[in-house]
Amino acid sequence: MKVLLINGSPRKEGNTFTALKEIATELAANEIESEIFWIGNKFVRGCIGCGGCRERGEGRCVFGDDVCNDVIAKMNEADGLVVGSPVYYGTPTGNVLNLLHRMLFAGAKVQGKPAAALAVCRRGGATAAFQCLQMPFQMMNMPLVTSQYWNIAYGREEGQAAQDVEGMQTMRMLARNMAWLLKKIRTGEGEVPEREPWTPMSFVR
Repeated sequence: MKVLLINGSPRKEGNTFTALKEIATELAANEIESEIFWIGNKFVRGCIGCGGCRERGEGRCVFGDDVCNDVIAKMNEADGLVVGSPVYYGTPTGNVLNLLHRMLFAGAKVQGKPAAALAVCRRGGATAAFQCLQMPFQMMNMPLVTSQYWNIAYGREEGQAAQDVEGMQTMRMLARNMAWLLKKIRTGEGEVPEREPWTPMSFVR
């Protein structure tokens, strides 16, 4: 079983990557393969609602000049999905939203596959961005994977999110819940993962 982890940050190894890496490590510990796919920092066009993808019936976007069709192909082979983004003005990045809109509209094979979102920010807007990322999954019949808290991590400088002890705990529990649900779907076996002892973190120094 494999989970596709989409890094929607323009920074390849910034704080969004740090959060996704924590998830990937914990998935591996639970015998689940994963791939972190960085969408890059080049333009990802938005969906224009032309319907060309549906007319052709190929499950691909008619525009092939960015990463969208590459991600669709990877998603079609994956069993689960996690999409991560930094927070820009209380929302996810434009590129990651454009990618989600097009890949889902074009017919990526996602129905019934567990999905989760995560947001990373310096201070505020994370809950709004997190909710925004999750909403398409609810329309696509994708079971939502939760954790011990909202899937949020905090940090500004590259890699600083690793110091968010509670945030990293949230990512690990997200990974364990994803692994459990994938195995449950596949085999019908397995117990709900136990919660880690809560490690609350205050950012007031």
